Amino acid sequence: MKTRTHVAHDDGQHRLAVLIDADNAQASVIEGLLAEVAKFGLASVKRIYGDFTTQQQGQWKKVLLKHSISPVQQFAYTSGKNATDSALIIDAMDLMYTGRFDGMCLVSSDSDFTRLAQRLREEGLTVYGFGEHKTPDPFVQACDKFIYTEVLRAEAPEPATPAAAPAKPARKQPAKKQAVAKAPAPVPEMPAPVAPPASVPAKAAPLPLPLSLLRQAIEEASDEEGWAHLGAMGAYLNKIKPNFDPRLYGQKKLSDLLRKQPRHFSVVERETPAGVKALFVKALAG
Repeated sequence: MKTRTHVAHDDGQHRLAVLIDADNAQASVIEGLLAEVAKFGLASVKRIYGDFTTQQQGQWKKVLLKHSISPVQQFAYTSGKNATDSALIIDAMDLMYTGRFDGMCLVSSDSDFTRLAQRLREEGLTVYGFGEHKTPDPFVQACDKFIYTEVLRAEAPEPATPAAAPAKPARKQPAKKQAVAKAPAPVPEMPAPVAPPASVPAKAAPLPLPLSLLRQAIEEASDEEGWAHLGAMGAYLNKIKPNFDPRLYGQKKLSDLLRKQPRHFSVVERETPAGVKALFVKALAG
């Protein structure tokens, strides 16, 4: 059996390979997706797999050069069979055995990559999954961290209301001998609001807050007085629920999410034994 030898990096950065399944990912999220990847490490490899001779992959052609993503052309040899998945899996295994990467980002909503995610984790790589809410749970749970791409989409722009044209002054008409009743002036039509472009989907509404899950995470990470370090709590959340993301509940950060619920949680800043200030959280009764 072939063994993998990990290569240490002098700069201390985590090297990541970003592999995108073009058949099961939207080009509209690519900017937000790559910005999210940058939080986890350096994307040394960015590849996308699909049949780019088809019309449906035209959305990706416009963004590949801009974001320096290497396309891997994969023809559909047989109808109903997905050759794209096989090409992505083979490349992922080849990259894994080079030992140059600390983790991989699998961008797809397809459950066919579940075993691939499991295998990469068995070799010690961190697996970050990116997909839509329709992604099957087995693939979500097979990743160390899973981010729903709906939270990465840009906000839809506000509808632009065109300015009303200035009214032209009425021309003076010569006086007539007999008074003629004036007809009522026509009511000008209000311009219809311009709808946002169809290519920019709106973000999904926030989900209900998972109070029981948050309380469980605090309990597992808390001390004897019930206070839990916010970082330890967040780490536990990711372990038991890889797809947990404060943005799904309307907040960018976990601390903001907890502070918005003063009836259920108390968040304070205090000094650790090491002399570093950190946030601690406690679940309140009720």
